[in-house]
Amino acid sequence: MRVLKAILLLPLLYLAAGAVGGSIPAGGAEAAPAEADAVTVYVATNGVHTGVLVPASGYGVDWRELVRAEHLPDPRYAGRWLWFGWGDRDFYLNTPTWGEVSPLTVLKAANGSGDTLVHVDHLQTPYEDARPVRISRAQYQRLTAGLRASFALEPDGRAAPIRGYGPADVFYPARGRYSALTTCNAWTGRLLAEAGVRVGWWTPFSATVMQWF
Repeated sequence: MRVLKAILLLPLLYLAAGAVGGSIPAGGAEAAPAEADAVTVYVATNGVHTGVLVPASGYGVDWRELVRAEHLPDPRYAGRWLWFGWGDRDFYLNTPTWGEVSPLTVLKAANGSGDTLVHVDHLQTPYEDARPVRISRAQYQRLTAGLRASFALEPDGRAAPIRGYGPADVFYPARGRYSALTTCNAWTGRLLAEAGVRVGWWTPFSATVMQWF
């Protein structure tokens, strides 16, 4: 019975730890950027996964050589905006909708995996419910450097595309190990904090990221 109680308590302890970690501020040490130096990026969620939305080109960063239009099933869907997420490969590829999530897939991902992917959605305009974040160009350079460092590139420096769910999204092999501690949302929070954006110290859940915006 003690073992059973401990097993049942683990999810509750994890939820509580995530709530506490997400409420402790990290990043955000820099002053608000001057208007002439400001860049607007977005933080967005589908309710489970969070990610960062940036221009496909602009402010000294051009993603179109790495995240190429021909990587999509139809290059005409190449977007003016790109949403970047990160996560466990098996979870991403085998759960195109949340109705297909299985307990085994969740358990395997939580246990840890070094097989991860970057997910890129192409958009013409930001999601309606995406939250805008104003940062400086220096912060933007750090943010995009963190995004680029998440890709596991080929020896020639190219990203190897893996077919996505539809005509306007694509996956790429990623660096980093996924686990219950390093979730897709913790990845989003870490990137933002390292860029100097105020966010939670540990953000394992979508809500622990989005509450800051």
